[in-house]
Amino acid sequence: MLTAEGICRNVIRHAIPAKPSLLKALPMARSVPRRVVFVLFDDCLLLDFAGPLQAFELACETSKAGQAPYVWQICSLKGGPVKTSSGLEVMTTALADCDQKNIDTLVVGGGPGVHRAAAEAALVDWFRLAAPKARRVCSVCTGTFVLAAAGLLRGRRAVTHWGSCDLLREKHPDVSVQVDPVFVHDGGIWTSAGVTAGIDLALTLLEDDLGHREAMRIARRLVVFLKRPGGQAQFSVPLSMQASEDRAFEKISSWMQDNLGRDLRVESLAERAGMSPRTFARVFRQKTGRTPAKAVEELRVEAARRALEESASPIKEIAARAGFQSEEHLRRAFRRRLNVLPHDYRVRFHQG
Repeated sequence: MLTAEGICRNVIRHAIPAKPSLLKALPMARSVPRRVVFVLFDDCLLLDFAGPLQAFELACETSKAGQAPYVWQICSLKGGPVKTSSGLEVMTTALADCDQKNIDTLVVGGGPGVHRAAAEAALVDWFRLAAPKARRVCSVCTGTFVLAAAGLLRGRRAVTHWGSCDLLREKHPDVSVQVDPVFVHDGGIWTSAGVTAGIDLALTLLEDDLGHREAMRIARRLVVFLKRPGGQAQFSVPLSMQASEDRAFEKISSWMQDNLGRDLRVESLAERAGMSPRTFARVFRQKTGRTPAKAVEELRVEAARRALEESASPIKEIAARAGFQSEEHLRRAFRRRLNVLPHDYRVRFHQG
């Protein structure tokens, strides 16, 4: 049986204090560790909580005894062993024994069993009561459905695994579902996209608490390729366009990727596809979920992103190679898509 201690090193050293009243007395004092509660359910996805948990554990590895910035608790509705979707079992504490008043960060993941969990009245009621008392509430992947079932996302922006966005929109029309972001922060609620996006979310929470340098140290310890900003797409633009399962449009998108410096206006693309511009624009949106103009800009931004990460070429040269009319057009596109300037993106993510 896999226990919480087996997932992370040093769990015993950073265990929940025997007297939780100490946390209650000074909930925000720097000398008192922030308490992170992970809520599991049967058939949950192991990585959804193990990834973020490992990030929080690594934040404690350099701390002196008794000065760890975090403590954590692994919970489930009834407590005891919870079987994850991989078959591994994790020992948990019953939610009835979890002190709602001292939760700093509350996290729920997703997995095949998430819809059963979201239909469990006792679990949903617990979230409804506990969430307002926590400093921040987070979901990873399809854990968003649990928060939505508790009414915590009503009128808010939220994201989930890209494959479940339509279902989330259908089941909870009062939620403003965002398809592209890695994670979304709306008020005290954080929702993240599929699986490994939970690590991106955890790194951002750690950066908020401990600063950029410490978050990047933890990212390196996790051997994360890069710490993605929340506005970055869940998966690559070319892949999302190819997912239309239409060979004709797959060929068009491949040609667009290989010819970013050419004329990619609707008229030119429509002529290549043998359609009128109006018909092409309508069908393209139906097949790919985006307008041709948006797709072109996303492809060019993604090409520029890769160049900024991998090369030392001047930004003006990168803009031209990616098909932008000027460096200023590149800056505006980065602002729109990533909410960051090209120079700042390079400083943060360049792999040199």
